Parts: sequence; structure tokens; C-alpha cells
Amino acid sequence: MEGGRRPLAVPGDGAAWPAGEAGALPPAPPGIFSLRRRKGGVPVGGWESAAASGATPPLASARGSATLRGMTHDILIIGGGIAGIAAAARLSPLGKVLLLEAEGQFAHHASGRSAALYEPGYGSSVVKALNAASEHHLFHADGGVLSPRGLMIVGGPGEEAGFEEDCADMGLTPIPVEEAQARVPILNPETVTHTAVADHGWDIDTDLLIQNFLRAARANGAETLTATPVTAIMRQGGAWQVTTPKGNFAARILVNAAGPWADTVSAMAGGRKLGLQPYRRSMARIAAPEGHEVASWPMIFGAGETWYAKPDAGALIVSPSEAHPMDPHDAWADDMVLAEGLARYEERVTAPVTRMLANWAGLRTFAPDRALVIGPDSVLPDFFWTAGQGGYGFQTSAGAADLLAAHVGGTAPALETDIVAALHPARFDG
Repeated sequence: MEGGRRPLAVPGDGAAWPAGEAGALPPAPPGIFSLRRRKGGVPVGGWESAAASGATPPLASARGSATLRGMTHDILIIGGGIAGIAAAARLSPLGKVLLLEAEGQFAHHASGRSAALYEPGYGSSVVKALNAASEHHLFHADGGVLSPRGLMIVGGPGEEAGFEEDCADMGLTPIPVEEAQARVPILNPETVTHTAVADHGWDIDTDLLIQNFLRAARANGAETLTATPVTAIMRQGGAWQVTTPKGNFAARILVNAAGPWADTVSAMAGGRKLGLQPYRRSMARIAAPEGHEVASWPMIFGAGETWYAKPDAGALIVSPSEAHPMDPHDAWADDMVLAEGLARYEERVTAPVTRMLANWAGLRTFAPDRALVIGPDSVLPDFFWTAGQGGYGFQTSAGAADLLAAHVGGTAPALETDIVAALHPARFDG
């Protein structure tokens, strides 16, 4: 085990943190804040003082209580993708953290197969709020992980509506096709009739971001284990008991960061499924068009995001941008879907695809309303969600982890209350 932080002492099950009624939010700390609620448990309104309630935050009330025999950690996180890794970095100052990843390396699934772009205007209003909350970290923490890329949208005949919608949603400026060709010489003037550009797109050094979060977590005493799948979860004696092939662990707080398997983890813990759905997205790496240096090209989207292409290490990655529902699994690309996507790309350029260097796929997992799920479960005690990242995991990682830490630590989130409510698991209460 890494670090020397001792687990926080906690009382027995139910002594200070009752599960409460279905649909109820967990208690807030005295003198801090609680969420006003309306029928069905959905948080609404603003933050209000909870000083008179005597309520306690998930961790703060544990200090000074009788030690729970057999507890190995304060916080146990299941899932070592970007959501779980960022959570470990932000939660490790609050107590002794254990991060478990089933695969042999961190960020193996969707987090290891990302297009790696930070675009603050990408996603719904809720996602954009998390993008903004993550921006300072991405630009500045540990020297920053962003480098300029830029964006371009191209459309052909009959794609005017999608083109205009994309420009409005992502804040792109239309330019003449000839000007776009000066930036990307392979654009086909016979099939491209609309083009728009923006500078607000940056490549994310995803490996560096992951390593920075892991280093921060470990510096705070967090233990991180790979090749450690969870085989059973139960609540006993005021702690979550987790069984793995490497041994059994017990923690006061359980964080569900299991990506496509997040609903499965909740069910293992005796909780409900929220309807999280993984969707496959395939990618192909192709050789750079002959005679062209692509490093300075922007990321290019087909109107309506019917495909995209992005420079990557001297080559291009091209995606058909499909969103096919799948069961959780280690995803792979579908050859026919790739061929169709590459054909859509080829229709807008003059350079045919002559060679595929590699292909892969990842699962982008969405909640039914396509917003992330961050916060305490309505029924399970001391069970927190950070899931449903969809295609926004890296660009929202810091803001999402900060919000999770506020929920776990019992402090007021920096985000507006309507955004917090829109991300809270209680929005799915019946």
C-alpha cells in the first residue's frame, strides 16, 4: 500500500448516516449548505443554510468516532478511467483512497481511445458548464496539457441546415471555401460548398493529464491497483465491503466511476440502474495524404458530425461518428461502419484513402438525458456516482471531480445550483 495516511474512524452502520427514504438527498454539513428539493427528490432552487438541521457531511462527521474494525480505506473508487483517476486526485486530500481498475492498465477503455480535443462549446449547456469549470486546470495545472488545434466544419449540397446548426452551437465563423482550402489543401471544391472555422479547439495530452492526476492522488497517499476486478460488493458494519481477486477491501465511501459498467456496479451494490447506455464509436488511423504535412491542420467535422478527421502523430484519425448502442465490453471497430465513414470523408476531399494504419473503437456512455451523473445516490448510503461522461470525459474531468469532491466533503460546489441539480443522480428519482 502506498502512503501512510490512516483511515478515518467511523461509527457503526446507521449511527450517523442513515440511508434515508428513497429519493432523499444525503444530509449536508452543519453550517454549510443543503439542496432544496421538490417532489420526487429532484434538487431545485438555490443553496440554503443547514446550520439548524444538525446534518453532517459524508466524511467530516467520521472524525473522532469509534474505529470501524476491518476498514482499509476511507474512500474506494471503482473504475480507473479518467473519471476515477480525476476523482482519486480530488478526493485523496479528504481521506485514504483506494482506486481499483479491472484492466491491466489505467485508462484502458474509452479513456484510452479518445479524440483528445478540448472544445469549450461542445456539448449541452450542462456539459459546457463543466468544460468551463475544467478550463483553468487543463490550461495551467502542472504546466497545462493543451496545445492549439483549431476547428473546421465542412458541408456539401443539402447539408445547409446541419452546417448552420453546428456553426451556431460551436461558435464557428463561415469562410469562403477557397480560404478553407488554404488551410486544408485536400478539400474538394466540387463537393464542399460550406466551410467554417474557429480557433477555440485544443489538443489534450491525455496521457499527461492522466499521469498528473495519478501523481497527485499518490502524493496524497492514495493506493492505486490495476488488474483488480470487483467480484462482489456488500454493505456491512457501516462500510462498503468489496471483494476482488487481490483481496477484500472495506471503505466508508464507495465511488462508482465504472464507465460502461456503472449500472452494473450499482446493481452489485444492491442499488438501482439509472439507464446508462454505452454507444460504440469507431476510429481509423490513415496515412497522411501524400505530399502533405498535416500537423497544422484543424480538426475537421462533417456537417452534422457525420464524420470527423484530426491530425495525429503525422497521420490522420478519421471517425464515422457512429453512436451504436452496445452492452458493456472491450469494444472493437466494425469494418462496415468504418468503410461507410471513410467514404463520407473521401467524398469531401481529393485524396483517396489508400492505407489504413490501425483501427479501434471505444464506448461512450450516456445517461438518458445525456448529462453526466455526479453526486450521491438517493438510496444507497455513502455511494457516489461519477459516470455518464459520454464523449466529454477528458474535457470535463477537472470540473466533474471538483463537484464530486464537494459532494463527498460536504462543501458548496462552485457550479451554479441548476447545473448541480442537472448532474445529480436524484434527477432520475420517480
